[in-house]
Parts: sequence; C-alpha cells; structure tokens
Amino acid sequence: MDNERKTGILRLAELFGRDFKAFFGAGFLALLGCGPFLLGFAVARASHSLLLAPLAGLLGGAIAGPELCALADAILRPLRDEPGFWWHTYKRVWRRNAKASLLPGALTGLLLGSQLFLLFHTGAMGLTPWMGAVLGAGILIVTGLSLYLWPQLALMDLTLPQLVRNAALLFLGQLPRSVAALALVTVYWGVVLLCFRLVAFLLLFTNFWLVSVPALFLIYPGLEKNFHIEEQIRAIQYPHKSKT
Repeated sequence: MDNERKTGILRLAELFGRDFKAFFGAGFLALLGCGPFLLGFAVARASHSLLLAPLAGLLGGAIAGPELCALADAILRPLRDEPGFWWHTYKRVWRRNAKASLLPGALTGLLLGSQLFLLFHTGAMGLTPWMGAVLGAGILIVTGLSLYLWPQLALMDLTLPQLVRNAALLFLGQLPRSVAALALVTVYWGVVLLCFRLVAFLLLFTNFWLVSVPALFLIYPGLEKNFHIEEQIRAIQYPHKSKT
C-alpha cells in the first residue's frame, strides 16, 4: 500500500488482471443470489400479475441482499490493495452481514420489482407517459442509492435510515462520478432485461462483476474521502503505528 497506485484505466486494468478470480466468484454468487428476484420478475411480467411483482421483489431482494453486500466487500478490498484469499473473506463477510442485509435487500427488491413491472405495463394499464417518466426516475433513484448502500453495509454497522441518508449525501457529494456509475449500471441491466434471451448465456460469465467493478471504482474516492476506510483499517491492523 506504500507504492504509488496507478490511476484511471491503468488502475482498472491492474485490478482486472490481479483480482479477476475474486471479482468473478463474488459476482457469480451475487447472480445466483438474485436468481429468485429475476425469476420472480420474469414470471410476474409474463403472467401480468400485479400482486406477484412486489412479492417476488420483496422475497427475492431479501435473498439477494447478503450476496450483494459480500460482492461490494470483495471489490472494496482489492481497491484498497488489501491482501488475502477472497473465498475465506467472502464467507466471513457474508455471515457477518447476512442479517443486516435482509431488510435493505427486501425494500430495494420491493421498490425495483414493483416499479419495473409498472414500467413494462404502462400501455396495458393505461398509464400516461408522465407516469412512465416518474417510474423511470424512481428506478434510477433506487439504483443510484444502491451504489452506496451495499458498500456501507460491508464497511459499517448503521441503521437503515442512516444508510439511506449517507447514500443520498454521497451520491450528491460526487455527482459526476455517481452519474457515470449509475449510467454504467443502468445501461448494463437495461440491456439484460430487454434482451434477456440473447444475453442469458453471456450473463453466466459477465454476471455482476463486469459492471460492479468499474461502478465501484468510480465512486470509491468519495467513500474513502468521507469514511477514511484505509486509514481506519491500517489503525486496526497496525495499532502501534497509529499511536506514534
């Protein structure tokens, strides 16, 4: 951690080359964790069931929460150049944060599942273009806050209101980076939802890592600036140095 780090695309390429195994493994497990949500949404959309969509989102989001939190941790560690075997760390982080991730995951899944269902059925339900725009904005807001929600859960023990408040402040505090990360995530998952039959096989390889790594890479400076992540971890790992 004493060596000067690369920046920009060189740093991102370094991370991909050095930590691909961790990114892919945690991303694939996140995909499996989101399987119930994706399957439930697909069934609700195909059956046009308004009641099934929020239920699938609620349950599927709760199931996915621990995996999304562990994925964020698996990306944050390479970003701060922390050594260690990813699988051992992943299991420990999953167990530690599983309970705390259930409610944020359930609420996120409920909001996304319901809003996506309504957005895909605006015509059939007679919703105006204005309502469609509101739903689209709501999806972007939930997705944008989620960028900062899971890293916070991986790093700190906070209540849900504190997590949401911090996420909103962090998003606005580094707006250009936040918007760039949100655009990456939106385009990626938009393509997946709209062209699922064409990209389903590729998703087994790209899963969550392909978009989550550059998205978290973009917003990491704001997390580090506000929470002093690396300084606090060094203080824990080397307490004698922090006292000097």
